[in-house]
Amino acid sequence: MQRRDYPQRPEQVYLFGTCLIDLFVPEAGLDAVRLLEREGLKVRFPQAQSCCGQPAYTSGNPESARAVAQAQLDLFDEPWPVVIPSGSCAGMIRHHWPKLFAEDPVSGPKARALAQRVFELAEFLVEVLDVRFPELAARPEQVALHTSCSARREMGTREHGLSLLARLPGVEVLEHERESECCGFGGTFSLKHPDISGAMVTDKTARIAATGCTRFVTADCGCMLNIGSAAAHQGRALSGQHLASFVWDRVKDSES
Repeated sequence: MQRRDYPQRPEQVYLFGTCLIDLFVPEAGLDAVRLLEREGLKVRFPQAQSCCGQPAYTSGNPESARAVAQAQLDLFDEPWPVVIPSGSCAGMIRHHWPKLFAEDPVSGPKARALAQRVFELAEFLVEVLDVRFPELAARPEQVALHTSCSARREMGTREHGLSLLARLPGVEVLEHERESECCGFGGTFSLKHPDISGAMVTDKTARIAATGCTRFVTADCGCMLNIGSAAAHQGRALSGQHLASFVWDRVKDSES
């Protein structure tokens, strides 16, 4: 698990919602807000936020990525943590925004300061809030956890996802073969190399299905949509759910 200096429990946080959540899986963003509010936090959502710039950056267009980032640097001006329900987008802002502005005497310090306040959702829930669910009734279910490449390698948050799931009574995580491999999405990679991407996700769905579970959980919507759509196309009884929604579904059932 990646170690860093974690802040004390705050009273307020920002939520960076991500493009995919905004456009395709809004319930994941809302459930992330509900989990944070359950812990007594006030969640702020700057309406002018947009993309993290990763598609342009990984396509070799840092100028466009820089323009996207520049438009948002001042949106998170209060010294509150910025919580992101995506390891991929969190990795972009924490690790690559400072690189985009490395030579900029004005925006560089802003990007570096912001990067220090960025947390992936599971990381924040486990390390900063130390969430516990003692009131939850055990509801047995076996699931697989898929961790995106950025979340695993840039953010080091696979262990945070496992830790969060381990705190839910009745949940057993089944490790699938070659779990560390990419699902083939990779943002624009799947568009530029569809045959390779298709082969990768076919292998990924087969490995997850081989565990015997019928649901996989992930903290990145790109991977979730890719694996879930491939499984449906293949006729597999395998569905995906964002980690925030999986956790919140169990919390709301016990607290309603």
